Amino acid sequence: MNASAPLSRRRALKTLFCSSAFLSLNLGSRSILGAAEGGALDLLMIGDFGTTGDAQKRVAAAMNAFCQGQGIKPESLLLLGDNFYSAAKDGFSTESIRWKNTFEDIYPTADFPGPCWAVLGNHDYHDNPGGEKVQLEYAKKPGTRWKMPAKWYRFDLGPASLPLATVIALDSNLPKVSGGKDKIFGKPRGSLSESEAAQQHEWLVAELQSKRAPFTIVMAHHPLYSNGSHGDTKALIAQWGPLFQEHRVHAYLCGHDHDLQHLELEGLFTSFVLSGGGGASTRKLDSDRKMPYGDDVHGFTHLRVAREELVFTHLDASAKPLHRFIKRTDGSFEIA
Repeated sequence: MNASAPLSRRRALKTLFCSSAFLSLNLGSRSILGAAEGGALDLLMIGDFGTTGDAQKRVAAAMNAFCQGQGIKPESLLLLGDNFYSAAKDGFSTESIRWKNTFEDIYPTADFPGPCWAVLGNHDYHDNPGGEKVQLEYAKKPGTRWKMPAKWYRFDLGPASLPLATVIALDSNLPKVSGGKDKIFGKPRGSLSESEAAQQHEWLVAELQSKRAPFTIVMAHHPLYSNGSHGDTKALIAQWGPLFQEHRVHAYLCGHDHDLQHLELEGLFTSFVLSGGGGASTRKLDSDRKMPYGDDVHGFTHLRVAREELVFTHLDASAKPLHRFIKRTDGSFEIA
């Protein structure tokens, strides 16, 4: 199999979208979720959050308020990259104050006791040289909730004997995506090496060919498709798109654009969920391509994983629900 070959038929990027009747539902007028079914798991996801600013703190408070209001105990947090913005004044190391004021204090164990599965964003490579290595080292500290066993890795959700979902975490900082030279200073920008990118691709193919849970979720920082200011990432579409289609990846989770989005593309099995409103300044969406939902707001995403469905809900920084949809094992989706 040539995993990097393009799709056999070039599909137009026409987006499936739901009727205005669905989109006009007032989600705030009722409880958006009932009690979790037996064995269902609740997770929260955020991307582009690591600023230590007021917006990051407001989103974190909204996450906790949502959990308290719904009686949810989150299984884990999914951290979609750009975990740390700007250079650490004390030098970025495993002992830097940034771990306390950007992660530990804002997402305290008392509120979010589960593992925090993280992937690397472009700012994690660029803002603190070697910062990606520091994040990997911090994950080795005894007792930490910060989970980053490698730049790319896999974990399963649910009972080991009968998992609900397989999560594949990737590093989207390919040389063609995040490498090259800084436009202002002309210095080389950090990214995966060509060798690492090849190793990750080989690993990804093997994981997708292996036995997996009923649902497969892939998470990384950069989007394949986005209506936000950065737009689509052609290198990821070319390399990962055919694999996601062939191996029936149910959802791709990412950030990078500072907004919340849900995209469905004609003929594609995968739902594309962008949650980049965790704290960095939001940016206007810059595309007229139709999609079920998109808005330049601070916020987070709740994911409920059950045996036969994934339920995604985008919420703003006051914990107000904005958009919700259900993804089923057969690839179908429904706005709820």
